[in-house]
Amino acid sequence: MWREVDVVQRTGSTNSDLVARAAAGGGLREGVVLVAEEQSAARGRLDRKWVAPARSGLFFSVSLRPGDAGVPMERWGWLPLLTGVAVATGLARAGGVDTALKWPNDVLVTVGGEERKAGGILAEAAGDGGVVVGVGVNVSLRADELPVPTAGSLALAGAVSTDRDPLLRAVLRGLEDWYGRWRAAGGDAGACGLQEAYAAGCATLGRRVRAELPGDRALVGEAVAVDGDGRLILATEAGVQEPVGAGDIVHLRAAG
Repeated sequence: MWREVDVVQRTGSTNSDLVARAAAGGGLREGVVLVAEEQSAARGRLDRKWVAPARSGLFFSVSLRPGDAGVPMERWGWLPLLTGVAVATGLARAGGVDTALKWPNDVLVTVGGEERKAGGILAEAAGDGGVVVGVGVNVSLRADELPVPTAGSLALAGAVSTDRDPLLRAVLRGLEDWYGRWRAAGGDAGACGLQEAYAAGCATLGRRVRAELPGDRALVGEAVAVDGDGRLILATEAGVQEPVGAGDIVHLRAAG
């Protein structure tokens, strides 16, 4: 699937670069991969900055065109979750490290018995009918190199390998596999097994969480499921199940 793989020493953001290429005319074909050794303006959700030393992690973006295969746009919200499953699978296979997924787009590792964020995923519309999905994973960062104390890395989580080449290959293989299944099923996450796989690796489910929603609203409840649209379902104290499609999730504690 990966028809073109470019590696650059330094750039602002691999996501921004691919989105700009799509906007430049002619469209961006599916299967382009842009990898950076270092990013100076990497972004996460809500335009948060992602900072890491050069050659310390996996920083890359891929171009996908699910619409060309007939996948309805309303199902594209599964792309960051799908990528999370691929990243978790690839890191486990090539790095020998256990990871978990925090809804909707964080990759977690355990460092010293604590849950730490080691990676994130950002999906953006490319403007030409495609989607650019970016991945950032801290691989070899030492404790004194972490951007914040609550961050983590594969090295700190006890990975058996921090060689970025096999790690990248494993993640891309996993992404091709899951994207192919999902696309062939017309974006039906239940039919292709993606919904079940995501739930199995999601650390958010079964937890009491606070959803910080647009408009300065907040919702507290137990995360009980991820529905067919990729939304997180919260069971609130009022006895109502509320779907959350966008927002920040704060893990509070395991549900009783």
